[in-house]
Amino acid sequence: MRIGVPKEIKNHEYRVGLTPHSVAELTSLGHQVWVETLAGAAIGFSDGDYQAAGAQIAGDAAQVFAEAQLIVKVKEPLTAERARLRPEHTLFTYLHLAPDRPQTDELMASGATCIAYETVTDSHGRLPLLAPMSEVAGRMSIQAGANCLEKAKGGRGVLLGGVPGVAPGKVVILGGGVVGSHALAMAVGLGADVTVLDKNVDALRRLDNQYASRITTLYSTGATLREQILAADLVIGGVLIPGAAAPKLISAEMVRQMQPGSVLVDVAIDQGGCAETSKATTHADPTYVVDEVVHYCVANMPGAVARTSTLALNNATLPFVIALAEKGVRRALEDDPHLRNGLNVAKGVITCASVAEAHGLPSQSAASVLEHLL
Repeated sequence: MRIGVPKEIKNHEYRVGLTPHSVAELTSLGHQVWVETLAGAAIGFSDGDYQAAGAQIAGDAAQVFAEAQLIVKVKEPLTAERARLRPEHTLFTYLHLAPDRPQTDELMASGATCIAYETVTDSHGRLPLLAPMSEVAGRMSIQAGANCLEKAKGGRGVLLGGVPGVAPGKVVILGGGVVGSHALAMAVGLGADVTVLDKNVDALRRLDNQYASRITTLYSTGATLREQILAADLVIGGVLIPGAAAPKLISAEMVRQMQPGSVLVDVAIDQGGCAETSKATTHADPTYVVDEVVHYCVANMPGAVARTSTLALNNATLPFVIALAEKGVRRALEDDPHLRNGLNVAKGVITCASVAEAHGLPSQSAASVLEHLL
């Protein structure tokens, strides 16, 4: 199969779809890989590294898309990239379509087969291709929040760990999943006062068993959510409904009542955010203030630590890329129901019910469109 790796063009996005080691695995199996020049240069992967791994270097994105059957990326394709997609392409990347109608419409119009990392599952119902970036984002959320709490950054001037004789900062984490668990580890490590809210009692029990008296776990109700958010110095939004828009747990009215200078890090922003006041930002301009509350809503947080993120992501995605290349797209999807759950758009139709519901559009089952794939 001919595989293409374009250079990411999202603001301050330095990750790359395949590392040289991943390319070497694919070329050793007889596949051709086209990598856009300088695609990995920002994180230490030179064109020479890719050539040594057996890749051919493309002069620009247009050549990558022209040569490739399977396009492997990191972030959702932007308008210029979507315009290059053709019906014979298979796109494998993060898509986050539920909050993004323009992208959804253009992917449908392209006729391409579009598989989203974030809805691929495993035998335990987990999201193995989302998990590595959720781990990174969860850990980063505390770093970003601690930075935003500094007075010069618009925050309350609170040190999360406190000092002897001074209480630590209060961190409230919404969601005890992958993002929440990793945010929790960092916050506890800093010595913060940490409360985790979730509706999954098993998740709360797991965290309580791990951290015992060092954290507080609360079942999430409207009343407990409000009480905790209004008392927080730092709120981490780590909720997720696979493939769907994030629930709006924090109303604009709640934000108005939060402590002046408190910080909201909305890790759920890729799926639309969990606060009514959240809007996507970039690493170039990561924060804004609403009612004296600092909002950090960067839609590609792991891109800030792009080398670590790329290596972690490739560990998870490479087996699926190999399956798609070795078996062909149709058979790979037929053979693996978990990969098939990643199919969001194919041949002009939506195949992910959560995406269709978010936009009020019809959907078809992934199985029903497989016979039309190559």
